[in-house]
Amino acid sequence: MHVHVQGQNGEAKFWLEPVIEVAQHTGLSRREISEAQRLVQEHEYDIRSAWHRHFPG
Repeated sequence: MHVHVQGQNGEAKFWLEPVIEVAQHTGLSRREISEAQRLVQEHEYDIRSAWHRHFPG
């Protein structure tokens, strides 16, 4: 399970399992990656719920 994050200068992919961590990124500063990770953690429940609706089973 993963989520893609798009910023003004680049993008990142975060694994949600087994723990939330950066899988890859391009063009984002460390500060932007940290902020994106904070937001993914803050909205983890909503992201997981959307994932299960999109990929049932």
